[in-house]
Amino acid sequence: MLALILLIVSFILDGLLTNFLPFMVGDLSLFTPLLTLTTILLIYPLYRKKESKYFITLIITGLLYDLFYTNLLFLNAILFCLCGLIIKYLYKNFDFDFFKILLFTILIITIYETTTALIIILFNLVPMTLTKLLYKIAHSLLLNVIYAEIIFFIIKILPSKYKHISIN
Repeated sequence: MLALILLIVSFILDGLLTNFLPFMVGDLSLFTPLLTLTTILLIYPLYRKKESKYFITLIITGLLYDLFYTNLLFLNAILFCLCGLIIKYLYKNFDFDFFKILLFTILIITIYETTTALIIILFNLVPMTLTKLLYKIAHSLLLNVIYAEIIFFIIKILPSKYKHISIN
């Protein structure tokens, strides 16, 4: 239940923030939100015993993200699942603390943005360059890293009865 609440809140915040912050090529805010993607990283431990439900949640979240924000049906459903596989690997091989959340948030955002750019280039949707990609990644990090640290702290201090399992 906590995971769904966090996903819904981040999904709504993504929409609200993109409406109030500049989101044009060359005029991105330093606070470009990818909060849903950040939340996907943080909720994996809440699904650790139910990985199939985690990936179903990612597919549904990706489809909703596509419908509401990107208009590219199935793109984010596939990308969120790809990120989910990477997140699963990270959680199985590393212990998470505040510093590693920072690094892994940067990693997941970079992978997501790079994969999106490769798909854009592959299908020639809009002109994309390495400079534009780096610009977009750099402008996505600040807000999302702060959000990840806050959500990680909230999950960490919650009693285990709300989490069903603990985060390290």
